[in-house]
Amino acid sequence: STTDKPILLNNIPDAEAFISGAEVAVIGFFQDPQSPEAEQFRLAAGQIPEVPFGLSTSAAVLSHYGASENTVALFRRVDSDRRDLDMNNREVDAKKLTRFVRMNELRLVTEYNPVTAIGVMQSSLQFNLLLITDKMSPKHPERMRKFRAAAELYKGKILFILLDSNLKSNERVLSYFQLKKSQLPALAVFHTPDDEHEVLTVDDISIERVQDFCNRFLQ
Repeated sequence: STTDKPILLNNIPDAEAFISGAEVAVIGFFQDPQSPEAEQFRLAAGQIPEVPFGLSTSAAVLSHYGASENTVALFRRVDSDRRDLDMNNREVDAKKLTRFVRMNELRLVTEYNPVTAIGVMQSSLQFNLLLITDKMSPKHPERMRKFRAAAELYKGKILFILLDSNLKSNERVLSYFQLKKSQLPALAVFHTPDDEHEVLTVDDISIERVQDFCNRFLQ
């Protein structure tokens, strides 16, 4: 429920456990928990129920994370990255904070859309693996289960991305990989520094097939 958000983090072990316990975690570092900035932070926390929000006013915690006060930090496990947002700017409100989280919340499997595209492009991971598929397919939940299981094996190496072929905004991605909808589902692996990529059309997703495809490309 939104009533227990954000969670108060009074010491370093609490903060570390909070961050390591989630794929994406957000901490607001505030000197005054009743400040207008902290109030906007609480509003944003209530609007994003699936992302854990923590709040700390502890000088030790702020120092441990090298955070200045009125800073919001987003920690993500997939590429061990951190993104900071300065709330001292009076224009930063709950709406902008919510957008900041939505843009940067990369997960083990991130669904690609115009908002997450920004975080995907800014990821420190140079390899992306796309599952291009129809989300409405009855086979989708099982495909996703296997794709997620494979993603666990490449944490910190490859960013796993789900691309829904039904979205009009994704059509240019299909044309980039020279894929027709009739050829889906497909896997596409991509090396961002030089645009090198490889495509594999698959009837069925299996963890072994994903591994084999990734390992061949990495080599």
